[in-house]
Amino acid sequence: MGRQAVRRRSARLAGLVAAAALAAAGCAAEQKAAGGGGSGSGGTAGVTATTIKVGGVLTKTSASGYSTKDAEIGARARFQRANDAGGVHGRKIEFIGAEDDNQDAAKGDAAAKKLVQKDGVFALVPVHGPNFGGAVFLEQQGVPWFGWATGPQWCGTRTGFGYNGCLAPKPGAGSQTWWGNQMAELLGGSEGKTVYVQTTDSSGSKYGGRTISQSFEAAGFEIVGINSGLPAAAPPPDWLPYVNKIMTSDDGKAPDVVVSIIAGTKFNVGLYSALKKAGYEGVLSDATSYDAAILKDRATAQALEGVIAAPMFEPFESEAPEITQLRADVEKVAPGTVLTQHLAIGYWSADIFLKVLEQTGKDLTRERFLATANGSFSYENAGFGRIQYPRDHNEPNGCGALVKLEGGVFKVAKNMKCFENVPLK
Repeated sequence: MGRQAVRRRSARLAGLVAAAALAAAGCAAEQKAAGGGGSGSGGTAGVTATTIKVGGVLTKTSASGYSTKDAEIGARARFQRANDAGGVHGRKIEFIGAEDDNQDAAKGDAAAKKLVQKDGVFALVPVHGPNFGGAVFLEQQGVPWFGWATGPQWCGTRTGFGYNGCLAPKPGAGSQTWWGNQMAELLGGSEGKTVYVQTTDSSGSKYGGRTISQSFEAAGFEIVGINSGLPAAAPPPDWLPYVNKIMTSDDGKAPDVVVSIIAGTKFNVGLYSALKKAGYEGVLSDATSYDAAILKDRATAQALEGVIAAPMFEPFESEAPEITQLRADVEKVAPGTVLTQHLAIGYWSADIFLKVLEQTGKDLTRERFLATANGSFSYENAGFGRIQYPRDHNEPNGCGALVKLEGGVFKVAKNMKCFENVPLK
């Protein structure tokens, strides 16, 4: 082989080596951009030596008027306190706010992709929308997301972390008993006491009726009726057929407790008003009536007087130090803000996210974060009870409180307490 041919061959080999080096560098860059590696000081998406970027997805506006926008205030308040204390392992939280999914699954998916692909966030906090559609994308990309796991899209994932676990367990998985047990303690026992559960004909309401009725059964109550015949689109013009069933459900007489698994204050106001008019004197309970907004309307507040609501966090009226801290944190970032359930969900979701960050350590990547969260992670706090991952990817955390509207004022009926779950039938 001549000298010229050798030179040509050497040049070709050098070109191949250079091309391979460039390809390897490009691949490494792609991995870093996707959160696939790095040192934790800029080598994973949303992380620098001094900051961690996060953003959320909420249902801020919707055609029905339903809104979870207050969750943004709660998260911001908790992140601000963390930043005021110097951040987590020297990094402060860069909270860019929350996108609005308009209660539309496709828009939720688009919002999640924007936050990850365009804004470059490390994680999504808080996520709080009943029709959130970004779950599949976030799971595929290995991006953590924290919020209220009200739907099945949260359950069985490795990246979605409900602040109170998975509220839609599959048959055989753990199902909550706290509501029934808290009510039994409040009433001085469940022996000989009966419960009637009213839901709408929507799939979500029916599912809730199934899990909640089992909660009361597990606590020793007798279920004397589960009615899912109520239309979900709007309150009925005549409540009498539903009231008659309730008032005669316990062998011709009224049950001791009526539990409403109905989405919307208008539904509950109609049901409770009709029951009271019919002479019902038992206990009324639901999961949604702990809402300061209802106190603004005299007729609504009167209809809900005496109702025992069941929030899955320690009530704002509590004297627990954690709630005193929450109130102070919110007042600092948003003076005069009325405390709501959605605000609490944003706050506690951010709190749990910060705890996982703390335990992950300074060398931060998404992989290390997820390994920490899914590696027998356990955290107890009087504000929301307790959380255990990976267990609570598949079942609720089993914790809740009771609040009673009395004299137009919310009062703590039962402080936050946790109970063991039972397999869902």
